[in-house]
Amino acid sequence: MNYKDINFILVNPQLGENVGSCARALKNFGFKRLNLINPTCNWPNEKAKATSVGAKDIINSVRIYKTLEEATSKDDLVIAMSSRVRNTNKKFIKLKDLKLKIKKYRNISILFGPEASGLSNKDISLANNVIKIPNNPKFESINLSHSVILVCYEIFKNANKKELNFKSSYSSKLANKNSINIFVKRLIKSLDKVGFLQPRQKRDSMIININNIFHRFDLSDQELHILQGIFTNLQNRKN
Repeated sequence: MNYKDINFILVNPQLGENVGSCARALKNFGFKRLNLINPTCNWPNEKAKATSVGAKDIINSVRIYKTLEEATSKDDLVIAMSSRVRNTNKKFIKLKDLKLKIKKYRNISILFGPEASGLSNKDISLANNVIKIPNNPKFESINLSHSVILVCYEIFKNANKKELNFKSSYSSKLANKNSINIFVKRLIKSLDKVGFLQPRQKRDSMIININNIFHRFDLSDQELHILQGIFTNLQNRKN
């Protein structure tokens, strides 16, 4: 299936702001289907539209269902998100393994519970598997939209491995070693003048450290030119 067709279902969401943030999270990673089960916040909801920012199209296409059974009736796979381990006969799978699970199915829904209580055991009973996001065991409750965005990112990064190689548009050729050496010699000459390279017996080791600093980095011509300008400006001010 196309991962973008996965349904994200919020069960009894309480705050329109959280629904809007969830819509924004979906759009950040190319998803488009957000459904609600009996939202306790009024719907349509202006706060949801406001917090969705550029994802109002997702808010406008939200489907409202009365029951979870109805919302998942056409699904082959239903995954329930839970912040705590439940005493239920359901297999827990790791978030990082979700990519392997969804490859086998065509119609998929991922369930998220209400902000205050999470999914009920009855809700979870309708799921194939449960996922608990690993986090601080002393503070396990995760904001609804944060939970949604973690799941979105995990699916997205595995479906778009070739698209995640970013390259800066910055262009400036690297400074050659001769240019760096000229700058360092100029710097050392000035440091000698002001008596910085003291005591005398430590001068050689200090120069080695200075060389290490400037040769360690891949300085560009532009960056070296800026350093030269700073150095010249400071010298002129002193004179």
